[in-house]
Amino acid sequence: MRLALTGAATGIGAEVARKAKEQGHEVVAFDITKPSVAVDQFVQVDLSDPAAIANAVNTTQGTFDALINNAGLPPREGLGRKVLEVNYFGLRDMTQAMVPRLNAGGAVVHTASRAGAFWRDNLAQVKALRACSWGDIDALIQSHEIDDTRAYNLSKEAVIVETIATTEAFLAQGIRVNCVSPAAVSTGILDDFTKAFGPKVAKNIALAGRPGHPSEIADVILYLASAQSAWIKGQDITIDGGMSAMGMTDMMELKG
Repeated sequence: MRLALTGAATGIGAEVARKAKEQGHEVVAFDITKPSVAVDQFVQVDLSDPAAIANAVNTTQGTFDALINNAGLPPREGLGRKVLEVNYFGLRDMTQAMVPRLNAGGAVVHTASRAGAFWRDNLAQVKALRACSWGDIDALIQSHEIDDTRAYNLSKEAVIVETIATTEAFLAQGIRVNCVSPAAVSTGILDDFTKAFGPKVAKNIALAGRPGHPSEIADVILYLASAQSAWIKGQDITIDGGMSAMGMTDMMELKG
């Protein structure tokens, strides 16, 4: 496969790049920082800049078998606007630019998050975000009183909804789209989630026994990018070591 991968420099993205190269795939990496993993082409791009996204895609040649939108910023104080830009608007623009370059039978895989699981409860706000252009972000933040942590959750809710909402149109073009929603993963930004979400992060990790490993998320992403997953379409795959199931069991008193 020939893969276009955003966010390849660190964490889950670096593992996707490493495993893809080990499996013999060609990797074109898009990131603001050069990956430490050897890739076939590195394209520097700031995904908070729509013009930079278009220019970055234009620097590549030929077609691709899959687009993996893994780049994202964590919930961190002062990053609310940029989180929405990179995690949602950048992902959306990258997808729109790359889809015409995908081969028939190709795949798009987005990295969402378990933090986006409540998209149904927040659908009106998600729809408002999806209706926005880049220039509307500040007004949306003000009118909906979106703080930095909420910006992260909203961005990932929107990625899940984007996956569902674009499934039919992409299938008409012979392209599959899915997303993955990891929970706590042992990367350099795990502390950001602990600070943003408090004790429930530790509680969930305790339920699962440990945080996830980036390689475990990478395996699922590469599977969804491959022809082996050809009948999986429009799905959000939660990867959380059983956190959701065990939390639901306790909440609904299903044990025994």
